Amino acid sequence: MAAEDFVIRGAEIADGTGAPRYRADVAVRDGRIAEIGERLADGSGRARTVDAGGLVLAPGFIDMHAHSELALLTDHDHLAKLGQGVTLEVLGQDGLSYAPVDDATAPQMWKAIAAWNGRLDVDYDWRTVGEYLDRLDRGIDGRGIPVNAAYLVPHGTVRMLAMGWDDRPPTPAELDAMKALVAQGMEEGAFGLSAGLSYTPGMYAGTAELVELCAVVAEYGGYFGPHQRSYGAGAMEGYAEMIQICRQAGCALHLAHATLNYDVNAGRAAELLKLVDEALDEGVPVSLDTYPYLPGMTMLAALLPSWSLAGGYGALRERLEDADARARIVHELDVTGTDGANGVPADWAKYEIASVANPELREYVGKPVAEAAGGRRPAEFFLDLLVRDDFGTGCLMHVGNEENVRAIMRHGVHTGSSDGVLAGEKIHPRAWGSFARYLGHYTRELGLFSVEECVAHLSGRPAAVLGLGDRGLVKEGYAADLVLFDPDTVDAMATFAEPRRQAAGIPYVFVNGALAVDEGRRTEVLPGRSVRRPGSR
Repeated sequence: MAAEDFVIRGAEIADGTGAPRYRADVAVRDGRIAEIGERLADGSGRARTVDAGGLVLAPGFIDMHAHSELALLTDHDHLAKLGQGVTLEVLGQDGLSYAPVDDATAPQMWKAIAAWNGRLDVDYDWRTVGEYLDRLDRGIDGRGIPVNAAYLVPHGTVRMLAMGWDDRPPTPAELDAMKALVAQGMEEGAFGLSAGLSYTPGMYAGTAELVELCAVVAEYGGYFGPHQRSYGAGAMEGYAEMIQICRQAGCALHLAHATLNYDVNAGRAAELLKLVDEALDEGVPVSLDTYPYLPGMTMLAALLPSWSLAGGYGALRERLEDADARARIVHELDVTGTDGANGVPADWAKYEIASVANPELREYVGKPVAEAAGGRRPAEFFLDLLVRDDFGTGCLMHVGNEENVRAIMRHGVHTGSSDGVLAGEKIHPRAWGSFARYLGHYTRELGLFSVEECVAHLSGRPAAVLGLGDRGLVKEGYAADLVLFDPDTVDAMATFAEPRRQAAGIPYVFVNGALAVDEGRRTEVLPGRSVRRPGSR
């Protein structure tokens, strides 16, 4: 029996288009969906038969916002995603990732996003986007990776490589260098450009700089996927700026983890969706993704004002030793609200310490900053904690709004994502639960979607955003990225108390025709590879 030959018998097929389910058999051969029909032969006994009675067969889910760059190279099982039916992750998010770099910026990047991805034992032996994608293809012990992976060129990483951590506009030569790096990344297989406009150094970029870079992306048919400047006090202005950038550049726009947080934005989802609809009516291609939870998660240092981080963490350390600069930072955190904290004065009871790089600080994990500070002023404790943890601290931000979450996820251009951080002791359960929560909580329990509609949000629609012509649908000739789930039992089991629990009700997952999850258990295969932009070299 060839390992890649299967007949999936008697499935209820939700094909990724949103069309009503239908019952059929599906034959998988050589990594592709070879045939769909009412009663297929099993190839003279050569194919294994999988009984799908009572299960829905869907295209493998696509995580449009993932942070698995290092996990894919170290975690064979990767059940955070495979256990939910995810077969493709889009990496390089929030403007900060591991390529392109040079010998000087590589260690800076390793440190800058340690709160997201940890400091895993991975040989940082790539420098370009293409070399990183090649590294994914080699995978774990030369055998591949657990799921497929796509990549976005990260703007902040590009800016760091071209001009360091400076808080200023680029010179013409530096802008040309950034444009060349973006073009190279697109040619090597990236699907677009990400940005982290509330993270340094990306937040130092002006609108004009981003228009220039997005125009390069547009030449390759890619998209701009920004983490915009604010999800709090300046959220609407931030969304309007992102739309304007892509309108001027002629570039498709995909709004990353599109949400409206904090009390100032309660009930304002209709305003955001009006902006999206108006842009669509003008012919600007816009899509967005969300995760189905209220709290967010990021690095604790992201709350700092952008000016304090100019020049990098070394310069920040010096500023924190200056009494006047330190007092200014504390005032902005507590009174005016920093640009890093979305323009909202810090409510330290809502910022929970989720992970630390320094094991001596583990006593603070799981505590809000206000509690961990004891009798000290929380902002002062926060600054000292960052220094003691070498700026590697992660945090949960309890600032979401359920009404906004539900309204945005139901929009016609919505796609699913996890924004899942996998490193750290107390991670957000969205990493292990987002896709199962869409199917369980929001579809079965609340009825916000039909099963078919939800599947389309998680598969066919994101594949269309990426421009993939052979993934995202249950269709003959397409790659056999497939998931079988029980619509009556599928659910997220991950919680804030136990965030690393495998999703329920997803017994089978195929990646490129190989059975990666069999009766709920992870197999030995590593069938994933890099998925590169169609037409790239």
